[in-house]
Amino acid sequence: MSNLFQFPDDREASSAAKVRALEALLIEKGVIGSDSVDTVLEHFETMAGPFNGAKIVARAWVDPAFKQRLVADTPAAIAELALPQGMAGAEGEHMAAVANGEDVHNLIICTLCSCYPWPVLGLPPYWYKDPVFRARGVREPRAVLKEFGVEVPAAKDVKVWDSSAQIRWFVVPERPANTGHMSETELAALVTPESMMGVALVAPPASA
Repeated sequence: MSNLFQFPDDREASSAAKVRALEALLIEKGVIGSDSVDTVLEHFETMAGPFNGAKIVARAWVDPAFKQRLVADTPAAIAELALPQGMAGAEGEHMAAVANGEDVHNLIICTLCSCYPWPVLGLPPYWYKDPVFRARGVREPRAVLKEFGVEVPAAKDVKVWDSSAQIRWFVVPERPANTGHMSETELAALVTPESMMGVALVAPPASA
């Protein structure tokens, strides 16, 4: 991770403490029930998250026809899979996929705020919402990718896709080499949220 996108070491703990205090106050005032937060957390642990995106990517890797349909009409292609309900619900409206390849590398940002396809990527990381990342991702995407550890050859185009309330992008990363023997489930385990945002490549299995 680039130094430009690092935050204070206690940011997570500090934010968590504020959330707990707010939760306690809302429960005390009767605004929410004691189980409301647990219900939301369970949703993101079991229903909406990067495990859905990983399954979509793995299917695209093993089924070229599905990959074509996914890029052409993302919601319709996703609907073919046995994924949890709500894939087109909150923060999943108008999802669209773009595929990395030999000639292009894709990067996803949101210049206005932090629009993000929660059903396939989960909750956005801190740095995705940072104004520095959002601004520099547009101006100098190659430099930003290099700081994330992704060296894009000069001969390969870099395309930046700006998510919004009208369309939420995610990336189908390139399939790593030496994975022809792997099952769809095994392939899905290689896919990370960062690779589906375009700021990381999918690493080959350790034994490859």
